[in-house]
Amino acid sequence: MDFKVGADGTVFATRELQVPSEQVAFTVTAWDRQTAERWDAVVRLLVAQTLSPHSGHKPQKGKNMAPDSSPPPKDTLLPWPQHHSSSGLRRQKRDWVIPPINVPENSRGPFPQQLVRIRSDKDNDIPIRYSITGVGADQPPMEVFSIDSMSGRMYVTRPMDREERASYHLRAHAVDMNGNKVENPIDLHIYVIDMNDNRPEFINQVYNGSVDEGAKPGTYVMTVTANDADDSTTANGMVRYRIVTQSPQSPSQNMFTINSETGDIVTVAAGLDREKVQQYTVIVQATDMEGNLNYGLSNTATAIITVTDVNDNPPEFTTSTFAGEVPENRVETVVANLTVMDRDQPHSPNWNAVYRIISGDPSGHFSVRTDPVTNEGMVTVVKAVDYELNRAFMLTVMVSNQAPLASGIQMSFQSTAGVTISVMDVNEAPYFPSNHKLIRLEEGVPAGTVLTTFSAVDPDRFMQQAVRYSKLSDPANWLHINATNGQITTAAVLDRESLYIKNNVYEATFLAADNGIPPASGTGTLQIYLIDINDNAPELLPKEAQVCEKPSLNAINITAADADVDPNVGPYVFELPFVPAAVRRNWTITRLNGDYAQLSLRILYLEAGMYDVPVIVTDSGNPPLSNTSIIKVKVCPCDDNGDCTTIGAVAAAGLGTGAIVAILICIVILLTMVLLFVVWMKRREKERHTKQLLIDPEDDVRDNILKYDEEGGGEEDQDYDLSQLQQPEAMEHVLGKAPGVRRVDERPVGAEPQYPVRPVVPHPGDIGDFINEGLRAADNDPTAPPYDSLLVFDYEGSGSTAGSVSSLNSSSSGDQDYDYLNDWGPRFKKLADMYGGGED
Repeated sequence: MDFKVGADGTVFATRELQVPSEQVAFTVTAWDRQTAERWDAVVRLLVAQTLSPHSGHKPQKGKNMAPDSSPPPKDTLLPWPQHHSSSGLRRQKRDWVIPPINVPENSRGPFPQQLVRIRSDKDNDIPIRYSITGVGADQPPMEVFSIDSMSGRMYVTRPMDREERASYHLRAHAVDMNGNKVENPIDLHIYVIDMNDNRPEFINQVYNGSVDEGAKPGTYVMTVTANDADDSTTANGMVRYRIVTQSPQSPSQNMFTINSETGDIVTVAAGLDREKVQQYTVIVQATDMEGNLNYGLSNTATAIITVTDVNDNPPEFTTSTFAGEVPENRVETVVANLTVMDRDQPHSPNWNAVYRIISGDPSGHFSVRTDPVTNEGMVTVVKAVDYELNRAFMLTVMVSNQAPLASGIQMSFQSTAGVTISVMDVNEAPYFPSNHKLIRLEEGVPAGTVLTTFSAVDPDRFMQQAVRYSKLSDPANWLHINATNGQITTAAVLDRESLYIKNNVYEATFLAADNGIPPASGTGTLQIYLIDINDNAPELLPKEAQVCEKPSLNAINITAADADVDPNVGPYVFELPFVPAAVRRNWTITRLNGDYAQLSLRILYLEAGMYDVPVIVTDSGNPPLSNTSIIKVKVCPCDDNGDCTTIGAVAAAGLGTGAIVAILICIVILLTMVLLFVVWMKRREKERHTKQLLIDPEDDVRDNILKYDEEGGGEEDQDYDLSQLQQPEAMEHVLGKAPGVRRVDERPVGAEPQYPVRPVVPHPGDIGDFINEGLRAADNDPTAPPYDSLLVFDYEGSGSTAGSVSSLNSSSSGDQDYDYLNDWGPRFKKLADMYGGGED
């Protein structure tokens, strides 16, 4: 049997067949085991030419195109499933399961290309119209499939691409010419058959991986991955990997291998050494069709494998001994640089050097630090060395790496070196062994007293040097020091109560200098603790107070202040002197405690006023000191609360009633004078305003000078020669100028006389002086306008019939009355006589 049908209705060939070119038909029978009902369907097979998987590529997509089938395929009939009535003894038959339709991708047509024919048995009775719906028909992508509505032939309209869509689900419909449903819709499943039209594509074109140097064979390095858009369940999408080339091919041309299915790259040979080869470049090829190079499509990618460093090279000193020198007392000084060589990766923990002094420096004077750039060891002084104690050091230094050595690597004997350091002697400054030095003595010792010897020590034992002493700081200038032996004596009396004493201590600083080259010096501080003696008498407090003129409870509390300290202070003794006798008669002192007492009136009444009350205060020192202090007591009348009244306070200040009345009268007189002065000023201002109203403001020229355009001198200004007006031809220097208006009214060139500056607005009282001064300046100043110059406006020929302008007389109507000028004062009387005095 050539064909079989599965339980799901799938028809398949049982063996490889040579199908003839004509149509092959066979019948498929289905039956019900319970009722023994049978259903038959005729299947006609059309012989279709198979598509070559490697016959070219689709334009613009890089996909292979199937060869074009020349003859159109004959009908593959899909009969419509029949639904018979269940009346009578026949039950309804089951529907047919329509097998899927396979369409190869990348077909070259011609299009539309027929796929199958759908037919209903009822088309023999009535005309039927067929249609299809679904994705690819009436849903996007639109019109991929079409159907002849009359014949039921279904077509594909363009090449298919499985990578865009692998399957379609359509529904076929059959209706009559009126649109009434004739058959139930049937499902059509269309599968696009994959072709090998896509090359494998690597996820990255360059892959980066790393492997430690000295790695064993089989060590994982990295994974490369390529994807094929073709069907992965077929050979079209099954990718296999292989290594094409390796660069460099050292120490072997096959240092790595790749898993053909997973793309894992692993080492296959030993001998990876970063110091020889730091990086490998591997070209990896991916091929589909299960790696068949003859039929599959290929692509390549680059794998860059970096050989990472391991600490397989210990650091080694470039020489076995190093030397250096350092001056004594220097710190943070680099003595020597230790150089090492390490072939591992620079600036990595496998290369970074760590230095350690293993012997020769028990006191810890030196430390070896690593230069981060050069990796050198810098021997540095961290604790000052003393030439007098150590003249040289012999150090042993070991070097290692930050990272431990790789397994099986041993330290080199060249990882240890000796360092010889010489110490240079320098002139060291003298120093005071006891600094700060404290001594104790009583204050008040006389000048010239020897206090102590403050000597310094010169540490330079191998140099013969002398030390000299001097004062550096002595605020009160109380001390003197011997320049050769440092003996300190007093130059003045030391006073504990001085402002230079802080907490009973006086502090001075001294300098000790040697005569070395160069000289060196050191300082020392001497502290003198001064013990107090009773050299200050107590002072009474307060200095002023007030008390009521009648005895009451408001007594005066008094105390004392003493510059000394205990035991040369209180308790104090307060008492009144016997002379004058009025003090003890009027006042009394009551002791409160060792530091306070009360001063109060002894008599029943004391006249208000200021009283000086002497009080004797004695301290408890040995020997005790006394002092008579005066307290100014103001005695005044008091109110019921015991406070001084205002009048009483004034009276107590020494002013009687008559003095107070005199002060008040003086104040009243002063206020009256101020008021009269203000009234007088107001009245004077009013009179001045009234006079101004008598004159027309336009004629008021008392304090104003009105300057008009000046056009030359008047009748009396005859200093120039008028004959020049009749003889213009004599002015060759004028007529020789350029055409136009000729002007000679130019400012004369020459030295200008200096006149005092005239005020712009003179004082009214100086109006006469102002006019005279202006007239004198105009007469004597040749540079002041108007200038005595000739103005030539036009030339009209020789001679002139015009007379002199001096013959013109000025006249006045005389109607104006100028008598009011007499009211302006004596300054304007002359002006009134000139204009108001008639013809004269």
